[in-house]
Parts: sequence; structure tokens; C-alpha cells
Amino acid sequence: MNHPTALAPDDLLQALRWRYATKAFDSTRKIPAATWAALEESLVLSPSSFGLQPYRFLVIEDPTMRRELLPHTWGQKQVVDASHFVVLAGRTQVTEAEIDTFLHLTATTRGMEVAKLAGYRGMMTGSLLSEGFQPKVPHWAECQTYIALGTLLSAAALLRVDACPIEGFLPAEYDRLLGLTAQGLTATVCCALGYRAGSDKHATAPKVRHPKSSLVQRV
Repeated sequence: MNHPTALAPDDLLQALRWRYATKAFDSTRKIPAATWAALEESLVLSPSSFGLQPYRFLVIEDPTMRRELLPHTWGQKQVVDASHFVVLAGRTQVTEAEIDTFLHLTATTRGMEVAKLAGYRGMMTGSLLSEGFQPKVPHWAECQTYIALGTLLSAAALLRVDACPIEGFLPAEYDRLLGLTAQGLTATVCCALGYRAGSDKHATAPKVRHPKSSLVQRV
């Protein structure tokens, strides 16, 4: 098997050190279509529990909707100034039908009989549909959206696209404006993406992190 050329470790670290939570975006600069397509695909390719992808990603393109969301996001201007604004929404429940749809997709994609996945189906239904787990579904799905957010932030940094994850918003208002409740979804976290404004003083501020020795333990 041919392996793609690995990114140099220094290049990876340089990209991650370059990124920061962008506070001011240049509203005149837009992410090129091909670059944005790659970032969307990074969300699709993000790992998730069981591979079930219990979330949806809403790319808010309508300027009017962005303005309506702004007051429910503590007035953070990234919502309206960034090139792209994404709302990551988690499922509020998991159904047997969703599990079966996923298993049929798996069988079709891998050219196998769905019956061969019976054991996996039993494990999934036994875990996800149990009475004890059902109340935990929203939190479980929320955790999966954060994995996707991490994938998006890393991909953006590698492509030199600025980003700002946003937790400071009112989920209930987002759910109302975006019609998420009827879709069995709830907004969990957002991300503004684009290019930093020259006036953003945070761009040159030293990155504050605890030393690796206090964060990484070897057992």
C-alpha cells in the first residue's frame, strides 16, 4: 500500500501555534470555494462513536439569519463578520431506524451483506437504545460534535484559515430560529471561520499554555 507523504512534524506544530481564537475577522475576505469544500469534508471525515455521526452541521449562509443569531451569541461580531459560520448540532435521541440506516450504508460501502453486521447491530442497539443510556444521548452526541470541532479547527489551521470556536450562545434560541428541535437536534457549539483582521490584537499575543510537563503524564 502506498502511503501519502507525511506532514513534517515542525510544519504541524507551526500551523497549530499559528492558530488562535480569532476575535476580529476581515469581513471583505472570503474563503475560496475549494478550501471551504475541504473544510466541510473534514467535518464529514471526523471520527464519531460507533461511526454513527449523531450530529448535523449547519453552514449559515443567509446574512439575515446571521444577524438574527447575533444577539443570542452575546453580540460576538464573528457571527456576522466571518466568511463562514457553522453551527454544530447534536442528536437528542437515537432510534433503531437510524442504526439500521447506518448499518445498510456500511454494508453497501464495503460490499458486504448487512446480515454479517448482526453482531455489531446487537452491540449498538444494546448500548444506545437501553433505558439507562437514552437520557444520556444529548450529552453523548454533544461530545461527538466537539470531536468534529477539533477536526475542523486543526484542518483550518493546516489550510491557514482562521477560526473561532464559540460556546457563548443561547442554544434554545438557536434551536428556535434554525428549527432544530423538530429535526431531533440541538445546537451544541459554533465555529466562525475566515481570515483575521489586521486590527485584531489577539493575533500577535503570545499563546498561553501550561508546560507539557504539567499536562502530559507517562504511565
